Amino acid sequence: MLQQADLHSTWTMVTDDAGLRAAAESLAAGHGPVGVDAERASGFRYGSEAYLVQAYREDSGTFLFDPTGISSFAPLAQALDGLEWILHAASQDIPCLDELGLHPPLLFDTELAARLLGFERVGLGALVESQLGISLQKAHSAADWSTRPLPESWLEYAALDVALLPDLRESIANELDAQHKREFADEEFEAVRQRAPKPPVEDPWRKVSGGHRLRSPRELAIVRELWLARDELARERDTAPGRLLPDSSIVAAAGAMPRSRGDLARLKTFAGRASRTELDRWWEAALRGKTTDQLPKPRPRDPDAMPHHRGWAQRHPDAAARLSIAREALTAEAEERSIPLENLLTPELLRRVSWAPPKPAKGTSSASAEQISDRLEELGARHWQAVISAPIIAVAFVEAKQS
Repeated sequence: MLQQADLHSTWTMVTDDAGLRAAAESLAAGHGPVGVDAERASGFRYGSEAYLVQAYREDSGTFLFDPTGISSFAPLAQALDGLEWILHAASQDIPCLDELGLHPPLLFDTELAARLLGFERVGLGALVESQLGISLQKAHSAADWSTRPLPESWLEYAALDVALLPDLRESIANELDAQHKREFADEEFEAVRQRAPKPPVEDPWRKVSGGHRLRSPRELAIVRELWLARDELARERDTAPGRLLPDSSIVAAAGAMPRSRGDLARLKTFAGRASRTELDRWWEAALRGKTTDQLPKPRPRDPDAMPHHRGWAQRHPDAAARLSIAREALTAEAEERSIPLENLLTPELLRRVSWAPPKPAKGTSSASAEQISDRLEELGARHWQAVISAPIIAVAFVEAKQS
């Protein structure tokens, strides 16, 4: 096994627009696909922007771009236009690359491909070890990449990651061909590449971890005011909100309903880096929640919404039978194809088509495979998923009707 210490990668650090233009020219003159990666400071900074972008192409070399000193990535985007970009877990990096004006025109996702191949371990380090025989040290994957200057060992880590992507891509692509899954992978890659950004969350404070345990509108009002106060401070300091005050402290304060600033200070479960240094801020927020007339209203229920599947057996036995039999059949198919069930067809899509299957054609008692395939694609399934899953689901629904 080749160790990371035995590898000697070289790279060019790019910190300004002139350096980016030179790097773009070099990458444009290279050969083959380009390996791309990005490092963020998740858990340290308020946003999720990239603090380092890496690119490698054969006959061009490895370039590490520092976005903090670069005004425009347009020359790089132009140089890489029309090329296949190799990323690992692309859905994590594409949003921060998009913010820089960088978006893959073609995509090969090594992590997603490995899942379709049925590999048990799909992390970059595990894949590089199993496919290339190289043992990587992943010590800096969760580092604060907003640190300046970046340590040499971090840069070495970042450069080596991206430089190995083309070889890893070739190995995995060969395995996709051997398992006759290349078309599946291409559809999945394109779906990731074209995936629309998530819309802003309405009332994001409702996403506080553990908040589901709070029921009263007054408790929820305290959660809302503490969340808003924390978010404002996090923006000001460019710090991850949870590093200032964890969600657990917000929930604890709302549940305790403190009567005074001192009560809040004495609450042992109210912890966090800024729990005491910003105590006045938190108490003022809690007090607003305790006294406001603008109490949060329960989320309106959609009368047409699908109920939680755990209650189907008692209240909707027909749907429960369809779901159970179809899930068992799809699980067997997934095992036969060495594809994780969630990649063959997501549980959400299976639940939706089981809850509301297409209406059978006149003269028939159950929906056909073609009808189910169309419904699955309407719901967001890829074509290859629908082609494989629909006939299995159609048979399962017939069995459920007969049971």
